[in-house]
Amino acid sequence: MSEPVNLPALGESVTEGTVTRWLKQVGDQVAVDEPLVEVSTDKVDTEIPSPIAGVLEQILVQEDETVEVGSPLAIVGDGSGGGAAPAAPAAEAPAAPVAEAPPAPAPAPVESAPVAEAPAAAPAPAEPAPAPAPPAPAAEPAPAPAPAAEPAPAAPAPVTPMPGAPATSPDSSGATYVTPLVRKLASDTGVDLGKVLGTGVGGRIRKQDVLAAAQGSTSGVSAAAPVLETSPLRGTSVPMSRLRKVVAERAVISMQSSAQLTTVVEVDVTAVATLRNQIKDRFQQSTGTKLSFLPFFTLAAAEALKAFPIINSTIEGENIVYPPHENISIAVDTERGLLTPVLRNASDLTIAQIAQQIADLADRTRDNKLMPDELAGGTFTVTNTGSRGALFDTPIVFLPQSAILGTGIVTKRPVVLSGGGQDAIGVRSMVYLALSYDHRIIDGADAARFLGAIKTRLEAANFDSVLGL
Repeated sequence: MSEPVNLPALGESVTEGTVTRWLKQVGDQVAVDEPLVEVSTDKVDTEIPSPIAGVLEQILVQEDETVEVGSPLAIVGDGSGGGAAPAAPAAEAPAAPVAEAPPAPAPAPVESAPVAEAPAAAPAPAEPAPAPAPPAPAAEPAPAPAPAAEPAPAAPAPVTPMPGAPATSPDSSGATYVTPLVRKLASDTGVDLGKVLGTGVGGRIRKQDVLAAAQGSTSGVSAAAPVLETSPLRGTSVPMSRLRKVVAERAVISMQSSAQLTTVVEVDVTAVATLRNQIKDRFQQSTGTKLSFLPFFTLAAAEALKAFPIINSTIEGENIVYPPHENISIAVDTERGLLTPVLRNASDLTIAQIAQQIADLADRTRDNKLMPDELAGGTFTVTNTGSRGALFDTPIVFLPQSAILGTGIVTKRPVVLSGGGQDAIGVRSMVYLALSYDHRIIDGADAARFLGAIKTRLEAANFDSVLGL
């Protein structure tokens, strides 16, 4: 019994997808909901799982081919066809002992057989009971039906299959593909993927390999972490992904179609830092999420958008449209490129709700679990380049939005403090906020007033009533 694997609907505006990488090959065993193939769309990259458990019988769409939603990508069957083929060599196996000429080499094949049988275990039922039988199928695992009639060459062949077995050997050339899920697991467990030997097809690193490495020597991995390794991309030329092409096109169009500039303010967030330190343990116990500065920046920006809707507006023809809500796009850095899932009605949320939703959106974005509709409808963007150590930047406004707020890293610096007619120098937690905006409809004074409102809100740090704890 076979079942097709079709390209599912990935959002209202998505009509087609491009196969970027097959995670399984024809003949591989697959479990229910196990990822089969990676597909890229204009909105997001995602993995398509198998609807049933069985064997991947056919691949209908090759890598880099584009098909419409609903098109069949592959055929998964129950494996009845693949299971019958290995039965023939098993039946012929008793004939192999007739070639009893190699008594001396017999021990060698017996020891090498388990190694060669590891890759063959997927397509073949594990029934190498007779000792002479394993060398015969192991000699030529791919064209199993043909060599079944040639038991004689199977004796000298054990030495040849050993080098031929790297189908599962982690003989990576440096370009071994790692799924986002495995890469995130490695990051969470502190495992250096460059030192993990993959046991999957073609040497692919699986989740089990990362878990095994995490349980092993972690001290060696930690010691190697500070070493800045040379990227395998150095000196290469690779085609841009579909997502990268879309981002590139939108960035150029946005810069050419709008008049963009950036205004920067410096904010003293010492009071926010103090509040955060006081409640961060209780906050994590209550919400299951770590408390960073980003939820405070996001809420302050959302509240300021209600007071200064021109920052939240967009141009449609010769009109300026003011949305009735503050849907904030949160920039998420992924290995595939920049994605901006949307935090809806942000001005109505508490700090706890914002922190939880940002964490959820970021995790699902990096794991390819985001639906395209969750990337649509943003009216304003917040990008936290401070998480990578940047003091500030001048982010690009992506049309049709009219503004984007960049938040820098919070650092302790000596600051001149004035009070009681005297000046003093104190250590304060400071941050730069940079607002890029479309000067066609937003003036510099508008930008300054908007940033001033955020500055006042953060320096006062009166967030007790909106913590949500």
